[in-house]
Amino acid sequence: MSHVELWWEPAPPQPVLSTHDIHVWCTSLEQDAASVAAFFRTLSADEQERAGRFYFARDRQHFIVGRGVLRNILGRYLRVAPQALRFSYGPKGKPHLAQELVATVPQAADLRFNLSHSGGLALYGFTYGRELGVDIERLRPLDDAEQIAARFFSAGEVRVFGALPAAEKMQGFFNCWTRKEAYIKATGDGLSMPLDCFEVSLIPHAPARFLQIEGAPVAELLWSLRALEPAPGYVAALCVASQDWTLQCWRWG
Repeated sequence: MSHVELWWEPAPPQPVLSTHDIHVWCTSLEQDAASVAAFFRTLSADEQERAGRFYFARDRQHFIVGRGVLRNILGRYLRVAPQALRFSYGPKGKPHLAQELVATVPQAADLRFNLSHSGGLALYGFTYGRELGVDIERLRPLDDAEQIAARFFSAGEVRVFGALPAAEKMQGFFNCWTRKEAYIKATGDGLSMPLDCFEVSLIPHAPARFLQIEGAPVAELLWSLRALEPAPGYVAALCVASQDWTLQCWRWG
């Protein structure tokens, strides 16, 4: 099996998510005006108000499409209208389905999801009964990559990153960054968790995996990482709180 998932199939109209499934969806946030307007109508009042606070039209459009697609996909799983969905947020801002929705749609109780976007692409992860996190980044030159690595990467990651050939440094940097982000999003800790308290693999074309998690000698065995490539010029990562699962990657639209 490839170390990076490259296959993204067209999504079925009515996807079925079993307890051993992880579904990851990818979509472009660049949509026509009619689609953006339709998505806007499915948002809650607070989401519409949040969209209105974006200064740049492109950022506003990306937020509307990103939330609208999330509602559309969740509606497919739960067989409810996208505008009927209600969200709550954890202490660090991680969204989940509100209890008032669970009371009327029992299958929503254990449905977990996460989303990320970069460079006009959005990534969504869904599963039942386990935590997960996704992160996507557009590959691009960073003049301060070395400084960022020194500040946020573990000592081992800094050594490996520094030893990479110049042609592989950009890929290695974003491999590390997306894997770290996917993990802290899965845990729900956000940036309150120091990024250097755990270590991940980052060498291009090598498997994505945890190398060490500080203070938890076997924790890396309880979490799994997978590298994803949703489109040329992008890297992404999926982190799941277990080892026993089957992945399907789909394109929305």
